[in-house]
Amino acid sequence: MSDGTTVEKAVAAATDLAASHRHNFVGTEHLLAGLLQNSEGLAATLIAKAGIDLDGLRAGLMQGLRQAAADAADTRPLVSRFAERALETAKAAATAAGRADVEERDLLQVLIAQPKGRMAQLLKGDGNALVALRAALGAPPSSRPERKSVERPEPKPKNPQAEPKAARAPREREAKPVPKQPAAPPRAQRIVEEPEERDHRPLRIARPIPNKPFPWLLLLLLAVPASVALKLMNAPDVWVFMTACVAVLPLAGLMGDATESLAERTGPTLGGLLNATFGNAAELIIAIMALRAGLVDLVKASITGSILGNLLLILGLSFIAAGTRTPVVKFNRTNAGMSAAMLALAVIGLVFPALFHAAHGPPNATAELYLSEAVSVILIVTYLLSLLFSLKTHRALFGGGDHPAIEPKWGVGMAVLILALATAGIVVESELLVHSVQSVTATFGLTQTFVGLVIVPIIGNAAEHATAIVVARKGQIDLALQIALGSSTQVALFVAPVLVFLSLALGTEMNLVFPVFEVAALAVASIVIAIITLDGETHWFEGAQLLAVYAMFAAAAFFI
Repeated sequence: MSDGTTVEKAVAAATDLAASHRHNFVGTEHLLAGLLQNSEGLAATLIAKAGIDLDGLRAGLMQGLRQAAADAADTRPLVSRFAERALETAKAAATAAGRADVEERDLLQVLIAQPKGRMAQLLKGDGNALVALRAALGAPPSSRPERKSVERPEPKPKNPQAEPKAARAPREREAKPVPKQPAAPPRAQRIVEEPEERDHRPLRIARPIPNKPFPWLLLLLLAVPASVALKLMNAPDVWVFMTACVAVLPLAGLMGDATESLAERTGPTLGGLLNATFGNAAELIIAIMALRAGLVDLVKASITGSILGNLLLILGLSFIAAGTRTPVVKFNRTNAGMSAAMLALAVIGLVFPALFHAAHGPPNATAELYLSEAVSVILIVTYLLSLLFSLKTHRALFGGGDHPAIEPKWGVGMAVLILALATAGIVVESELLVHSVQSVTATFGLTQTFVGLVIVPIIGNAAEHATAIVVARKGQIDLALQIALGSSTQVALFVAPVLVFLSLALGTEMNLVFPVFEVAALAVASIVIAIITLDGETHWFEGAQLLAVYAMFAAAAFFI
């Protein structure tokens, strides 16, 4: 990014903000808010990773500043001397580092070096955010250049006898000893201390030390041995099913944390592939166990339910969580549009076999299976191309630039061990869950379709769903959208085709011919999401509307 581009764009964005709020000047608060206008930029990404609410920071920076009178002329505000110093120091930092171009990092360093007033309070966050920001950027230069003292020549003493006594008295009083103050140097002799050379490799932000919450994860993990013990004791299947469902929740969370730790250690490309591969691992394991038991309808329903749960339930809750903090929640319309387009393609891949089944005449199981296999190959290839697009060739569009990373929670060895143990635990719990589902459906009068559409997807994706809601509550709505839409796309493009081929190996043939109700629900959900993401903004009521659609879908599934 060139010098003119970084500095001039920052000043232009800051001036526009000051003018729109009728502020008398353009200060450092406006410069920081101008950098945060780009939600995919380094400043926004780094500050969000430090745990600061971006929307709250943007709004807070504009509060409490002096405004022009209502009858004042509508003129462009001027840049304050503090903002000018920040811009000059950023240029000096770039020059000292041997670069002719000023980067966004240089200006951000200066702005967080000595924040004052409300700006300092907002950047402090929970007490660790500002420290984490400075650690990630290295030791930032001061926005106030140090002045080198210049000694003034002593004035020649005058003949005291030549002065009248009345004129000599004040001079004698001034001659009393006073603390010596360094003289201010002429403007031409002011020297700005050059910042030290620093390593420009991305630094990791240390995880803030949070308050220790109640160990719910350890408490829920007690359901793992409890479910096994109930099965060995030949307890009623209802109790086994319920404890197995509870046990899957913490195991899926541990699997997600371990995958995230490995992804942060291995870099963006391999890390993204790991996240994509293990993103729906818990649900995939449950589906494989159901296929082994011959519950094909349950598996198909779980695929549809997972997609609809992410699109309607999780996005709805995320929009409400974000909308309770900000009246209008804005997100990256380009990223959301691309995800919605991928989702539409995935839904089309599931619709075509159903259309073939309806239009072909008498059912032809062999032809439908061959068509499902061909469509599965196409979907998997498309999925691999989407990974290449988002993780390699167009990574910048998805916020994959050179940003500092959060320090991983676990090391590589610990993460691999936890991932292996969590996977083994989910395999055991899935086996218990599947073998007790038929007894549960008979006991409560439920159908396998309802269990697959509603219960299994919520259990398998609970950890991922909770993450989306939490990050949305913190103002990171783009990340919540990526989790929900990305998970839905992964299920349709990867999980469903893989299950088609795995069914052949397990001896239970599964095609992609879904019931008309499920196909129609997928089509309606994809259209609703495309409409909502079209304008790049949302609010809590749109989240409530998505929840209403999901509630109607669950009610219809209950009576099927």
